Amino acid sequence: MKLQLPLLSVAAAVVLALTVSGCGGSAEAGQGGQANQAGTEVKELRYQGSANNVTFPELAADLGYLGDLKLNWVGNTTSGPQDIQSAATNQTDFGGAFSGAVVKLIEAGAPVKGVVNYYGSDEKTFSGYYVKAESDIKGPKDLIGKKIAVNTLGAHHEAVINTWLTKNGLSQDEIKQVQLVPLAPNDTEEAIRRGQVDAGTLGGVLQDRAVEAGGLRSLFSDVQLFGNFAGGQIVLRNDFIEKNPNTTRTFTTGVAKAIKWAAETPREEVIARFTKIIESRGRNESTANLKFWKSPGVPNAGVIKDEDFTRWEAWLNSSGIVKGKLTASKYYTNDFNDLAKKG
Repeated sequence: MKLQLPLLSVAAAVVLALTVSGCGGSAEAGQGGQANQAGTEVKELRYQGSANNVTFPELAADLGYLGDLKLNWVGNTTSGPQDIQSAATNQTDFGGAFSGAVVKLIEAGAPVKGVVNYYGSDEKTFSGYYVKAESDIKGPKDLIGKKIAVNTLGAHHEAVINTWLTKNGLSQDEIKQVQLVPLAPNDTEEAIRRGQVDAGTLGGVLQDRAVEAGGLRSLFSDVQLFGNFAGGQIVLRNDFIEKNPNTTRTFTTGVAKAIKWAAETPREEVIARFTKIIESRGRNESTANLKFWKSPGVPNAGVIKDEDFTRWEAWLNSSGIVKGKLTASKYYTNDFNDLAKKG
């Protein structure tokens, strides 16, 4: 697919950052190195949050699932690729992104590994791809030469669109004529309605509000394409895992327990908990959109499977990120998710 705007690849940025941070070795975890020398493990994890949102690590901390671990919020992330880049370059201790972005980062030499799935799609929570109701775009071939708004390039939505077009018979030459336009999610609905783009990606509350307002038509959704699936993983640096195995286990299992809690707890109770967390942390945020929360979207308490990576193999090959058969096991481990051991 043609990319409407140039973008420095996350992988290249990480390689550059790793090169600058040290000669020939991966970046030492700032707290990790000191804690290891003292014979103890890191008890405070730096991370990026999401405005007006509660992440599963934040929920895990509030539910008491992280034990004596503390989370140190250093700001909000701008995208998944940026979040895992920050973790890889030791600006934070963990980050989360789309599976394909995780693969790209690791293939570029970044010393990280996925430890738990943290987002996905199900029948209640999914990403839809919308056009104006009166649009002439009815199917995949109608997108040739058209513009589609996505939140960022080289991530979930690009891979989903590419996979949908490929499965519906478009050649790579035809797919390259579909233009992806990076656009802030809050601006996507209006861009579709004004005709600035021909189609756009909508999810969550933005999707609900757009559909409720009328005038848009769903072209397809990721859950229609794949069924219920996990879309991305939280990663930790390999050196962090090695130096802090108990902390890694407590953190990973805590996040998994938080996902399970959100899946099994009545919706109203989950929303009330999210509201309490946001109101108590003092970041000048709104809780208005929480009423649209429907489900965690993450299957099986975050346990990672090979399919979470092999699902994107064709796109990863066509993008040049992976050559030949993909070896999923090199990108993740379930060793620190105690819920994985329970089936």
